[in-house]
Amino acid sequence: MKKVALITGASSGIGLETAKLLVQNDYTVYAAARRTDKMQELEKSGIHILKMDVTDEASMVEGVNKILATENRIDVLVNNAGYGSYGALEEVPLSEARYQFEVNIFGMARLTQLVLPTMRNQHSGRIINISSIGGKVGEPHGTWYHATKFAVEGLSDSLRMELKQFGIDVVIIEPGAIITEWAGIARQNMLKISGNGPYKELAMKHAKMYERADKTGSKPIVVAKTIVKAILAGKPKTRYATGGGAGLILFMRRILPDRAFDKLLLSMMK
Repeated sequence: MKKVALITGASSGIGLETAKLLVQNDYTVYAAARRTDKMQELEKSGIHILKMDVTDEASMVEGVNKILATENRIDVLVNNAGYGSYGALEEVPLSEARYQFEVNIFGMARLTQLVLPTMRNQHSGRIINISSIGGKVGEPHGTWYHATKFAVEGLSDSLRMELKQFGIDVVIIEPGAIITEWAGIARQNMLKISGNGPYKELAMKHAKMYERADKTGSKPIVVAKTIVKAILAGKPKTRYATGGGAGLILFMRRILPDRAFDKLLLSMMK
């Protein structure tokens, strides 16, 4: 019997590449996203398409129920859907901050709740939570995004211990600089919110840093290969740093005092 995987945020980037790799590894794959019109390529590969918004309870319940009615199992959940909107904390509307938490934390947590009864009954399963090196380091203008990713790390570490008794693994993926739509959206929002006020000078420098990252970052396939490695591993690591200088940045964060790391990061914004 083929194992069944559900991947969110699968219309592009990391999610799309992960779906293609998993189906090549003989998984039955359900690729979920809000924008299903962009997913014809996946359907041609034998991947099932689900219209799902992780901020909408009904669409998540409907999607999980559809998988269970057809497959009677779910073996892997890849919580990849994510949203990044930057701007100085003083200037970001709280409605925007709440939306980031709805997508990056509460949507992920609710979908996990929906698949866990099945995984517990199977006494097996693997939950892959896509965090970021931003779950270990902060940066200016990213207060709300980084707050969500720090929360992903804490949620995942706690959940891993809860689910060990049921044979369910929880794995954290920590990408570095990846060439996806994410960086462009974050950069545009940062300039829109903080590009003309008291934070303008640093915001402009930060935006230029992201432009450079768009040219030097890793392609989504790099992260997708790491995700599939974690899924196929007999005993996966608890977290994987991957792509775009992730390992180096996390190493520097571990060895440097806070203010020294702040200075290093700010020096990159020029």
